[in-house]
Formats: sequence, C-alpha cells, structure tokens
Amino acid sequence: MTRYDAVIIGTGQSGPPLAARLAGSGMKVAIIERKSFGGTCVNTGCVPTKTLVASAYAAFLARRAADYGVTIDGRVGVDMRAVKKRKDAVSEVSRRGVETWMRGLSGCTVYQGHARLRSARDVMVGDEVLTAERIFINVGGRAVVPPITGLDQVDYLTNSSMMDLDVLPRHLVIIGGSYIGLEFAQIYRRFGSEVTVVEMASRIIAREDPDVSQGVSDILTGEGVAIRTDASCLAAARRGTDIVVNVSCAHGPDEIAGSHLLLAVGRRPNTDDLGLDRAGVEVDARGYIKVNDELRTNVTGIWAIGDCNGRGAFTHTSYNDFEIVAANILDRDHRRVSDRLTAYNLYVDPPLGRAGMTEAEVRASKRPALMAKMPMDRVGRAFEKGETRGFMKILVDAESKLILGASLLGLSADEVVHTLLDLMYARAPYTVLQRAMHIHPTVSELLPTMMNELAPLD
Repeated sequence: MTRYDAVIIGTGQSGPPLAARLAGSGMKVAIIERKSFGGTCVNTGCVPTKTLVASAYAAFLARRAADYGVTIDGRVGVDMRAVKKRKDAVSEVSRRGVETWMRGLSGCTVYQGHARLRSARDVMVGDEVLTAERIFINVGGRAVVPPITGLDQVDYLTNSSMMDLDVLPRHLVIIGGSYIGLEFAQIYRRFGSEVTVVEMASRIIAREDPDVSQGVSDILTGEGVAIRTDASCLAAARRGTDIVVNVSCAHGPDEIAGSHLLLAVGRRPNTDDLGLDRAGVEVDARGYIKVNDELRTNVTGIWAIGDCNGRGAFTHTSYNDFEIVAANILDRDHRRVSDRLTAYNLYVDPPLGRAGMTEAEVRASKRPALMAKMPMDRVGRAFEKGETRGFMKILVDAESKLILGASLLGLSADEVVHTLLDLMYARAPYTVLQRAMHIHPTVSELLPTMMNELAPLD
C-alpha cells in the first residue's frame, strides 16, 4: 500500500490541472490513466473533431472558390487518409503534451491501468493499492449504444470509432440529430459522402428554440444532408453490402440503406466498473455520480469532476470543475457549480453560440422580457465574406436590464457569444453594451445595434 495526499482517477480536462495545483501546494499526488492521456476532448472529442471540421471547411470553400473570383483547375478532391493523418497528428500533440506534463510534474506519480475503489480511501490499480484522504474521480463518459433491434447484427460506428475511419463512406446514416451527429453530418457531406440524419424527435437539436433548430436544419439540408425526423420503431439489418435502417417515419420511405452507420444518441458515464459501491458513493439512475455544489460526493473525501458527475458535458465545464475544487480546497474561495452560466457551441458551419436561457425558457418563466433578432445578412462582415446564413437572437430582462440569454447562429458566433457571456457574468445591464463602440468591420459590432432594437416578447 502506497500513501498519497490525493489520488486522481483519469487524465481528462479537469484531472491534470488539479494534479498540478495539488502537487504545487506540497501534496503528494497520484494520477491514474487506463488508456489515452487527455480524455475525450483530446482523443475522440473536441480536438480531433474540430480538426475534421477545419478540413471539411477547406473542401467546402475550395468548391466555392468561383464565388470569390478564384479559379481552381480540376476537381476538388478529398484524400481521407491525409485528412485522418492530419487529425491524428493534431491529437497526438495534445495527448503527448498532457502525458509529458504529468510524468514530469514534481510531486506527482503516474499510474497506468484500470482503477477501482476498494474502499472510501483505497484505490486499486492492477496489483497496487493506493490510499489517500482525498480521491478525485474524473473518469469521463462514452457513447450510448441504444437497444435497437438488429444492431448486434451490423457494424456500427460511434464518435470514438469514427476517429479510425480513413475512407469516405458512400452513404453515412447517422442516428441522432443533436450535437455530435450534426457535426459529423456536415463534415462527411463536405467530404463528399451522402448523409442522412435520423432523429426520433419532431426536430433536430430539440433542446434549442424551434427557430434555431430550423436554422441549423436549413443550413444542413442546403448542403445536401437529408434529415428524417419523427423516426420510430428503429431497427437495423444487413442487406448485401448495405446497412438498412428502418425508420418508420411519417413522410418518406420507411427504410434507409447506407454503407456506414453512426450512433450519436447520447453519452453515458464510465462509472459502472469503478467499485463505487465499495466506497458507498451514490449514483443516479443513469450512473452519474451525485455531487453537491462544490462537487463533493456523499462520501467525505471523495469528489467527482468532469463528465462523470452529470453537471456538464463539455471540456469547459470539466475544466471549471477543476477550478471550483481547487478554489475551495486550496484558496479558501467558495466557488460553486451553480455560479456558472449555461454556455456551449455547436460546431456546424456557421456555428451556433449559446449562452444562458433559451427563448422558450424565458417565456416559461413569465418574467417581462425584451428580445432582439437580426438575420446575418444584415451583418456587413458576413456579407463581405459571403457567409450570411443564420441569425442572432438576444433576450433581456425588462426590469433589471440584465441579459438572460442568447442564441447566435452565424459567422464567428462561437467567438462573438463571449461578449454577451462576459457581460452576463459581470451582471452588467445591457445598456453597457448598447453604448459601447465596437470595431468595424466585425460581427460583434452589430451587438450594440441589436440592443437598440430590443422589443417586448409577444
């Protein structure tokens, strides 16, 4: 048995910086990784997928070269092996960086293997037992494989196995019309695949407002992605070289035949083989570890950080988990999960930037509110770049003048949204932004103009 002041299970986005802070404070730290350093973001999530997005955008823009007066001789082609090689190289830099950091960190010992709790203070890694007064669980999540009839008889892909693909699917069928599915849909359509998205709800990204769902749908269908909503009685079967998906949709054929099938219907936490029951750590019905506002579990001395706690499913929420834990333990700064605002992006092109409440949530709250909405074709920067798809929508509390939320779908929306997010964190009234002088020509310069167009919700 080896004693440590802290044991961290997992090297996802919150684990390594926490190890560095704890070790830097003088603690003896162990960090455990069973497979690839860096977690989902580095290996199968943000880093590789956004690298693919960039390659797909290059292909898309090359095909549009004539729109800008640029001549390209010959057909624009995509070398999928080269695309994969570039994606792998970018991920490798990040993965190696995390591993080098951890292995070279003074006061920190790296263990490789599958960790299991033996008690509330003991963690087993292979034949070794590590004991500590503080244990931090950062085990992330993985793709859900839904109970679809016939799925066990066909080959299918998840967001992880998509990373191994170095060929262009003739027809990629994607089950799931949310963030992962839609990003891959546009990526592979731009690479040249036929793509069909199958969604069981009445619209894609149903958590968003209807106009946002429709806007994203228009962008994707405009590029040739087929979208089938209201799918029911899903089933899969092999027919020759094709994978046939039964969708039983109200409109269109009941079957879709494709060469490849991607499952993108959600995530589940990696908590089912962790020995949580031996430590007495409580989980919810979906397997997520229950935590309080400081990310402490029901067991004293055990925290859950990152995707496995169900309090966020993004790299930025995972990193913020580290900041909250470190602040409370080391800085005597009482930070809480409930202090953070909803914020995320959907990386289709153009991207969707989201902050705070949706319009539907504001309406449901019954509070007096104002809203401004502007199509992107009114934005000079977007018009000049020939990228005018989408719109920007901002909601404000009519009494406090605080910004309640924003949905920005358009050029640079993934960056512009931070202007609003920062104002929201500052709890400053929208009039601060209304009176600001922004730089021309930018997308952000239209935000003050939008504040002049706020009107009461109907």
